[in-house]
Amino acid sequence: MADLIERSAELKGRLVAFAQSARFDRWLTPLLLEAAGPERQLDEGEAIRITDHFILRYRLPDGSTVVDRFVAGRKGLTAADRELLLGWRDPVEGVFEIRRKDGDAVVLLNLVDDLEYRTYTNVGREAFRGVSKGGFLHTCLVPVHSADGAWLVSGAMTNYPRSSATEIARAALQLATHHPELVFRNPQKIEQGWQRMREDRAAFIEFCGGDELVLPPAEAEDLLNTYYRHRQLPLFELPSELADSDTVGVIYDQIDGLNFYADYGMLRDLFADPARTGRRQHQDLLRTYLREESITPLPIRRLAAAHPETADTVFQKLLRKPGFTWSEHGDALLRRRKPWYYENDPRPGVSVVGGRLSELLSAGRR
Repeated sequence: MADLIERSAELKGRLVAFAQSARFDRWLTPLLLEAAGPERQLDEGEAIRITDHFILRYRLPDGSTVVDRFVAGRKGLTAADRELLLGWRDPVEGVFEIRRKDGDAVVLLNLVDDLEYRTYTNVGREAFRGVSKGGFLHTCLVPVHSADGAWLVSGAMTNYPRSSATEIARAALQLATHHPELVFRNPQKIEQGWQRMREDRAAFIEFCGGDELVLPPAEAEDLLNTYYRHRQLPLFELPSELADSDTVGVIYDQIDGLNFYADYGMLRDLFADPARTGRRQHQDLLRTYLREESITPLPIRRLAAAHPETADTVFQKLLRKPGFTWSEHGDALLRRRKPWYYENDPRPGVSVVGGRLSELLSAGRR
């Protein structure tokens, strides 16, 4: 372990120098300037955090990361070096509770994914000198693949005392809410999320009469708030880009979860009457649904399935391909237009927080 940590420190130093070289200025500098704001002030910890994120996760124009380019350009790396470095592309960001110290390591409970991480640093044990059981850390961890179950601190590490538990719990909840993929590192949370979503979807269908609604924005918001009050959930407010639509489509799918779609009524009218394809407004709307990354394939699949007798005509006119049929070419069309959707396994639209985070949140409310 000591040898691995020493080697990781050497590699990380070379990797950081590589990332801060002139070849990456055009991407890294704007990120730092944006974080600095108009005052052009950025503390060291935040600068380290941004740089570390850039090195490990930022996608360059060709889709590669800085780590990918570093590994590709260093012929002298061993197989173990390459395994170590490429494993860093899958870091764990979280808010951690310090469970105990164990030799040179600390055992951390991630309040976001509810998993424990045996954690080392590559800057020496003095990095953990001010850390005590019951306190908290906000940091990022990377795996040491050659040592199963061992992790390294990567980038900045901020230490908080036990007395900060309420604020820390809220920060962890916010991180879990805005980035549910962090929660789903825990396989148990995936299954719990699917179960909760199935229960919520069934309640939604029973309350609303179906899993698909098309309503004016104000009516959709009122209905959803009535449902949320019934479920004792926080009130709902439609995003501004939906509030200006003539209609809003509300679809609670068994896989894609609860989603909202602007002017869905107009799109439904197009599939009900393909003659509307000749109207520019309807054509532009369908093109938007096909083009936008914020829109999954779900609404198009739904409408094509609901109108099998007209779907071929709609796409033949839009794409100007007389031989197009939805049954034969529809899936390929969606995969070509929305490849990002098919790159990963589906995840539930409901996140379930861990037991310890629930305890901390409850204590804060008391």
